[in-house]
Amino acid sequence: MNIQNFAADTNTVKDISSSFEKIVSSFFNLQSILALIVFLGIAIAGGRLVASVLRRVVAAIGQQADKTDNLQTVNRLRRYETFIVLSIAVIRTFFILFALYFWWIFVHPGQQPTALVGASALLAIILGGALSPALRDIAAGSSMMAEQWYAVGDYVRIEPFGEMQGVVERVTLRSTRIRGLTGEVIWVNNQNIQAVRITPRGIKTMAIELFVTDLDKGQTLIESANRRLPSGNLLVISPLNIMTSAQVGEKLWHITAIAETAPGREWLIERYAIDVLKEIDESKGTKLLATEPIARYADGDTERRFARAIQNARKAPKKRRTYIKKP
Repeated sequence: MNIQNFAADTNTVKDISSSFEKIVSSFFNLQSILALIVFLGIAIAGGRLVASVLRRVVAAIGQQADKTDNLQTVNRLRRYETFIVLSIAVIRTFFILFALYFWWIFVHPGQQPTALVGASALLAIILGGALSPALRDIAAGSSMMAEQWYAVGDYVRIEPFGEMQGVVERVTLRSTRIRGLTGEVIWVNNQNIQAVRITPRGIKTMAIELFVTDLDKGQTLIESANRRLPSGNLLVISPLNIMTSAQVGEKLWHITAIAETAPGREWLIERYAIDVLKEIDESKGTKLLATEPIARYADGDTERRFARAIQNARKAPKKRRTYIKKP
């Protein structure tokens, strides 16, 4: 009985060994390898050609977005730019898959379709284990792009990396490339992106609250401070502009001034502008500032939404009337 089992095991091993030799001879012969190199070379060259054309289209769309003044048009063009950039990676992947398919047909011209399906399943299992990190990146990138988390040209902050922030330059299904204010180019695997903070319109709106003893001199003080604020696309985009002014007491006025800065340059308003206001006031010896100025964020959409939420929360609940049925 043991001899029979041993003989059966020996025959099984021989069958497996012969099958393995057939697979190796089928895939790893000179004709098969040369065909694979040729088909992959054609696929890579075709993918690069298509990518070159699409990148020119992306550049043209980006220039058009820079020229227009309509924010909705800019957002729409950015979405087009993002989809085209994503399609580059998808098209190049399909080129590789088609190359592998035609290589299989060329090497195995009389092979049954079921064999191709089985080989594809085996290849998928092998690649799934070897390329699992890349597949996780692709799955995460597909979900983010389907939900339109961000687009090319948006200023974002990547979580959980608090200091990783900048303008999105390129998006693929596997990774995202952003450029920081320091000029650094940052690549992030999509599976590591847990959340994204997007700055609306790519700018930060800051407000300074001042309490002054003279309204006219307070306005002059703000104008003097504006002349000392550095301006530019990466500095103070829009200087302090008085939005509201109201008298809140005897010889006391409340002034709200709004300014816009590039993301990451909020300190120009939070600290530098306030120091300039205090320095000018002290140099003139007028003691115009009743209290130290206060800086805060002042996004209009945020204020409207919070105001609505607070207004709804302060509504008194309706009192229910209780009716007592008389006997």
